[in-house]
Order: sequence, then C-alpha cells, then structure tokens
Amino acid sequence: MSQSILSASAKGATFLILLQVASRALTFAVNQVLLRFLSPELLGVSAQLELFSISVLYFARESLRVALQRQAHGTQAVINLSYLAVFTGVPLTYALAHLWLRSDTPSVPYFANALGLYCVATVIELLTEPSFSAVQQRLLYKVRASAESTATLLRCLGTCGSAILASRIGTDIGVLPFAIGQLAYALGLLVVYLYNMWPVARNEQFALLPRQLAPSKDASVIFRYFSTPLLRLTGSLTLQSALKYVLTQGDSLLITKYTSLADQGAYALASNYGGLIARMLFQPIEESSRNMFAKLCASPGPSSDVKTTDNIQHSQVEKHNLSQASKVLTVILRLYAIISLFAITLGPSLAPLLLSVVAGRKWSATNASSVLATYCYFIPFLAIYGVTEGFVAAVATNKELHAQSISMGFFFAAFAGSAWFFLGQLQLGGRGVVLANTVNMALRIIWNTWFIKNFFNSRGTPFKASDVLPSITSLAPAIIVPALMQMRPGFEYLARFGVFGELVSMGAVAGLFVLHVLFFERQFLLECYRMLRPARPAHLSNTQ
Repeated sequence: MSQSILSASAKGATFLILLQVASRALTFAVNQVLLRFLSPELLGVSAQLELFSISVLYFARESLRVALQRQAHGTQAVINLSYLAVFTGVPLTYALAHLWLRSDTPSVPYFANALGLYCVATVIELLTEPSFSAVQQRLLYKVRASAESTATLLRCLGTCGSAILASRIGTDIGVLPFAIGQLAYALGLLVVYLYNMWPVARNEQFALLPRQLAPSKDASVIFRYFSTPLLRLTGSLTLQSALKYVLTQGDSLLITKYTSLADQGAYALASNYGGLIARMLFQPIEESSRNMFAKLCASPGPSSDVKTTDNIQHSQVEKHNLSQASKVLTVILRLYAIISLFAITLGPSLAPLLLSVVAGRKWSATNASSVLATYCYFIPFLAIYGVTEGFVAAVATNKELHAQSISMGFFFAAFAGSAWFFLGQLQLGGRGVVLANTVNMALRIIWNTWFIKNFFNSRGTPFKASDVLPSITSLAPAIIVPALMQMRPGFEYLARFGVFGELVSMGAVAGLFVLHVLFFERQFLLECYRMLRPARPAHLSNTQ
C-alpha cells in the first residue's frame, strides 16, 4: 500500500514539476519582453494587484483545500463544500476592492480599471474550485496540467500582446496588461476544467453543481449539502489560515507599507527570480507529499470486533507506513539541503551578474541585485519550511493545529519586531524584508521540527534531524568556493567579453563545485531514484 501511495505521489509531483517548469519558462520569456516596456513603478503596482488577487483566493479557499486533503470523503461532498469558496470569495472581493479604492491608490493610468478586471478574474478563478477539487480527489493530474498550462499561455499572450500593442500605437495603458493577462488566465482555467471534467462527472455519476447528500452513520450532513465533519474541520482551519496568510504574505504587506513603488518593483523582480526554484521544484513536491503523508500516517484504527490477528496485521502495516513516511521526509529534506547548499554558496555571487544579463542595465542599476543576492540565503528556509509545514498540515490533530496557531501569534510578534528593526531602523528596504522573512521562517521551522520529532518518537518510529545534512566531504569546499568565485580565475583572458566573460570565469568554479557535490552524494541520489521511480510489477518486487 505504501509503495503504491509513494508511486502515485511521485507521478503527481513529476506532472506538477513539469507543469511548473514549462509555465515558469514561458512566463520568464514573456517577462523579459515586458521589462523592456515597463518601469519599476508599474511592476510595483502589478505586485500590489497580484497581492489583492492572492489575498482573496487564499482566504476563500485555503482552509477548504487543506480540509479536503486531510479526510476521506466522496467526490460530491468535496464539490459541494468547494462552493463555499465562491460564496465567501465574491463578497470578499467586493469588500477588499472597495476599501482599496477608498484609500490612497497608486497614481498610474487605468489603475481602477485594472483593479476591476482583477476582481472579475478572481471570481472566475473561484468558479473553477469545484472542478479543481474533483481533479484532486481523483488524482487527475493530466487534467490539472492541461488547464494550468493553457491558462498560463493565455495569460502570457494577453499580458505581452497588450503591452506591445499599446507601445506600438503610442498609448500608455499603465498596468492594464497585467489585468488583461489575469482575466485571460482565469477564463482559460475555467473553460479547460469544464471541458475535461464535465464528461468525467457524467460517467462517474457525480455533478459539478451542488447536489444533496444522503446522511450516513459515519458522516452526518448539514443543510442537506455539506458534510458536517468536513465543515467543522474547515472552520477550525480558518483562523490558522488567517495567521498563516499574515506570516506568509507579510513580505508583500511590508514592502507595500514601508517602501516606494520603485523599491517595490525591484523587490518584486528579485523575489520572482529568486523564488523560481521554489515555485518550480519545492511547491509541486510539497503539494504531492502533503497528500502522501496524510495517507501514510492515517491511523483510523480497526474496530473492536475485528479479530486479534487482523489487529496485529493492521498494526504492522501502520508501523511500516510510518517508517516509510519518516524515510521519505528525510530523503526530501536532504535533497533540499543539497539544493540549498548550491543556492547559498553560488547564488550570491552569480545572481547580480545573471540579473544584469536577463533584465538589462535599467534593472541592474536598482537595488534588485542586492535583494536577489540576499534572497539566495533565504531559499534554504523556504525549502525546509514548505515540506515540514506540509507534513504538519497533513497529520496534526485539531488540538495540535490549535497549539500551532497560538505559536504563530508569537512568531508574528517576532516577525513584526524584526521587520521594524530591519526596515524602520536600518532602512534596508527589500533586503530588510528578506531578513525579516528569514526570522519568520526559522521560527516556524523550529516548531515544525519539534512537532515532527515528537510525532515519530511517540509512535516508535525513528527520525533524526542530523540525517538530512549532506556529507562533510560535500560541505567542505563551500567555505572557499565563494572566495574563489570573487577572484574570477582566468578573467584576464575573458575580460574582452565583459559580463559574459565574468559568467564563464565564475561558472567554471561553480561547475566544479556542483560536480564535486554530485560525486560525493551519488549514493544518496541513486537512493532517491530507486525510491521515487514507478512501482514495478508485484512478481518482480517479491524477488527482493
């Protein structure tokens, strides 16, 4: 059972990683075009509009999505509950937009029109939630990949096409290109999901519209449409989702409050580039592993009338699943540690040079370079937090989630204090936001690690935090590699090529370091491959 769960999760993660790589590559290419037409101020405003959309979507659907992953339930119950995202999202969209327009709005052309389009796009995206929930419930990763890739393509075409067209006719349309792209994304998502899921719903005898549920002795129903256990779990997760939002989106809130539009644009650019690896690799693995941990660590327990032999077999299976969960979590964290080693050793030196190549002199002259270099040190915290938080969300009881919510109150105080120090006192701008986020993530990682160790130890399953570290032989050269990169060996022969000569010189040192780490971690990487490859036929597995 655990191997099939692991194989399904690996397949899902592969689909999501490929989807993220393709969509980010396309978005990256389009952004390179947009950077030639947009100023840092417009990019800063676009980041504010994106924050508006993210805020509505997060509060409307995040607690629902987590609840649906944690409990077993029928597809129709999932679809019915997902409509709560629409019912709460529509008034929330109106309220936030109304409050924003009554406050100080950025003085850029067509801002109000762009905000209106973002409101429409957000509501349309919420309408996709029933189809998305059914896709997740039935593990239809191809449908999700098709919908999101098509929507991403439409967003890129809408954003880039409108910006280029406006530039050619000599019209300043402000931030409208981003709003047009977001509307195209939402429409594409809705159309593709409905096109793919309507036949599935008809064949599998469920509806994409709300349908009354029949109550059972295992799960009661409220208002004839909503599963009571799911509704209660969603309610208990709502407060925690609000606290998580403040801590997760705190950088966007701070940068909007304490910095200029130009600094906001520079930070948005740096965080987008710095977070590419997180969105392409960490996020898909986190989503798939959360489902996997929820299944592996589920312990419903046999009923009292089951025979003793069945109880023993159940206990053995449960112990094996827990051992598998501990092993997979350790492997993921060690893999993240290796990637993080590259990020903090090579990133700060290479990031400013790469930014000058991909974004041009206009952007390299801003503080985006220093923010991007600082962001490289933040990547390990981002990686470790994602998977540990996914584990906690998958296995924690309501009481434990409540304890985590209380702890988040203290984390928020520490985050606010560090933000006041780095931004208000030291005036570090975008770098200060990254440092405040690092404090926030470090505290949450400490709590998650404490929870994970207690979870496995209380069930007699070993879990050692020291096992996630790379080998000493891999770590040793990291002390001198940054200094070697700054020396730029052989640059006297490459100076005539300018910044590309610097990249070749520093890239040679970086390449040797990467090969060194891969060589000394080869046994571990082979173990990752064997664990995550698709399950083989049973008659082959039994020979081991």
